[in-house]
Amino acid sequence: MDTNNPDLETFRKQWQEEVTARLRAKEQARVSNQARASLEKPENPTEKVALPPSDVPKEEAEPRDGISTQAYHDLENKEERSRLGIEGSTHHLNTQTSKEPKSALEHYEKAIEREDQGNLGDSLKLYRQAFRLDAGVDRVYKHKHFPPSSTKIRPADPNPPNPPVTVLNTAHHSLDGPSNISTAQLIASFSDLPIPSAPPPTEGSPPPPCPIAGIPLEILIDILFKTAIIDIAAFARLSLVCKRLAYLVATEDRVWERICHGHGYGFAAMHYTWAISITGQPLPTTLQPIDLPTDDSLDISTLTLSHNIPVSTIHTPPLTLSSTYSSYKQMFRTRPRIRFNGCYISTVNYHRPGASNAPSNATYTSPVHIVTYYRYLRFFRDGTCVSLLTTAEPADVVHHLTKENIHSHHNRESMLPSAVMRHALRGRWRLSGNLDSDSRSSGTKATNETEAEGDVHLETEGVDPKYMYNMHLALRTAGRAGGTRNNKLVWKGFWSYNRLTDDWAAFTLRNDRAFFWSRVRSYGMAW
Repeated sequence: MDTNNPDLETFRKQWQEEVTARLRAKEQARVSNQARASLEKPENPTEKVALPPSDVPKEEAEPRDGISTQAYHDLENKEERSRLGIEGSTHHLNTQTSKEPKSALEHYEKAIEREDQGNLGDSLKLYRQAFRLDAGVDRVYKHKHFPPSSTKIRPADPNPPNPPVTVLNTAHHSLDGPSNISTAQLIASFSDLPIPSAPPPTEGSPPPPCPIAGIPLEILIDILFKTAIIDIAAFARLSLVCKRLAYLVATEDRVWERICHGHGYGFAAMHYTWAISITGQPLPTTLQPIDLPTDDSLDISTLTLSHNIPVSTIHTPPLTLSSTYSSYKQMFRTRPRIRFNGCYISTVNYHRPGASNAPSNATYTSPVHIVTYYRYLRFFRDGTCVSLLTTAEPADVVHHLTKENIHSHHNRESMLPSAVMRHALRGRWRLSGNLDSDSRSSGTKATNETEAEGDVHLETEGVDPKYMYNMHLALRTAGRAGGTRNNKLVWKGFWSYNRLTDDWAAFTLRNDRAFFWSRVRSYGMAW
């Protein structure tokens, strides 16, 4: 290797000078950092001090998981250190320098401050002290920090100084907000609306056809007629389809008149006199008296003896509109009527003490029996009904509550599902109304008072052939306003009649409860 090469010697000297300059710069930087750290050293020994860099690699100098460790030497114990927030070491100094609360409101405010810091133990103590001093301290705190005036919404100026262009006059701005309209006015606003079609399946595509939108009004009302006759509930649900059908369902009184006069759900199926015997046999027809003239101008050919009129059609009240029933829709909804597409169920629960086997007379050792039984009533359109008292639950009874299952072939060993009907009693029913003396049966409890509309009278068989039961119930409405009507039967009286001795005996209704109607889909129209 040639050592006399001048270029090589020049490069070597330049490299040595560059290395020496870098080392000298690092040394000067280290010394300046130490001097700056000594000048900026805090007087409080608890604060952190910047340390000079060391030869330890950066990855080892930093704590694991990126969580920095910090020591607090001014805290009394480790539990207080673990509750420390972001205030750092000044937390203990602040608790010492802050004044102690004296009033109930100060305790309450301090408790909220401690709760925000996460110190639930101190917060709970302060809450207790605050409520000991003043039981209504929470309302005082709310009135102080959240006064009613701060949350009150002020109405907008009805006449702004610089109204926008869209404001035409002051009638568009009202202090009362939007005007409240009644339900009748809202439905009347739907009268000119058409039946809308379904929206298009995709954007830009044509909407699907709606054939019912082009049907004439006469045909559409005829469709509503047919639907109401088949199922009144389906007819009412048509109002949920669109505003146009909602208007027709609510205002088409011809449909509601047909419903009221019909035998399916209307009042033509109601009986206001006894229409049948208790055992289901038809009653003998009655003859209307004929006023014969006193003179000799009697024409035998004009007289007929076929005046046999069923009793049930004589006392049916007329279905005319009045001040009480201004429309047939209101009449159908509010006038008392019996429901045939379900049954009425009364659930009775009571407790009674049992016999104790302990020799002592201590009451806490005596058992208590909780007794539960059910009463079922189902009405039929021909004027008959079925009454059942049993401990079987409704799910095991309602589907078998038919006239076909009332027979004497049920025995105690029978395992058939219909065996629950072994104690069912046949009967008849009628709604309240003015009755003539001729239309009363011999076993009906006599009364001279005028019957009010809305009561139900039932006569059923007794447990023994010599007895007959008489029930007096009142039709009521249970549930929210505007919901199902005539779905409750309230007890008014319950008697037993002895056919042999002609005696009446009243049953106590201490434990009995009201009947509630429950729809049974398997009944259908229940003719």
